[in-house]
Amino acid sequence: MKKVCMQSPIFARPISILRIVATLVVLEGCVSPASKDEISGVVPAGSPASSTALKVIPVMPVLDPTITATRRGLDLGIDSYNRGDFNGAIRRLASADVARGDLSSRVTALKYSAFSYCVTNRQTLCRQQFGKAFALDPSFDLEPGEKGHPMWGPAFIRAQKMARIIRAK
Repeated sequence: MKKVCMQSPIFARPISILRIVATLVVLEGCVSPASKDEISGVVPAGSPASSTALKVIPVMPVLDPTITATRRGLDLGIDSYNRGDFNGAIRRLASADVARGDLSSRVTALKYSAFSYCVTNRQTLCRQQFGKAFALDPSFDLEPGEKGHPMWGPAFIRAQKMARIIRAK
């Protein structure tokens, strides 16, 4: 019959644990604290690290200078809408940088604002946003996939009819 040892494996080999601890202590002395340049990814010219093929490149968002503040604001508003942050989308799309934008950007902002109002059950505000879009661009229309939506379709049709009546006067 085999004898089962009730002793913990940690204490069964105290020499092994001592070796591990000693190795860690020795290796700790090999690690030098990172300098400010190493953390930022800057490697001084002439240093041994500057000649190696592998370099640390910091990951930072790159803002395209050709994208206007209006476009960034519009994109952030549409992104908020797509994430389901409808009140955030409404605030962002009504911001001054979007309001100062070109006609196409303002109409798109009004469309997404209208969508946001409609999906939050504020039908009057939804219809008013569509009405503002028609006032800016009488040829304003929804994309084929957006037409007939149960939430904003009726508000869009009412605003479209009102815009036609106003233009006919």
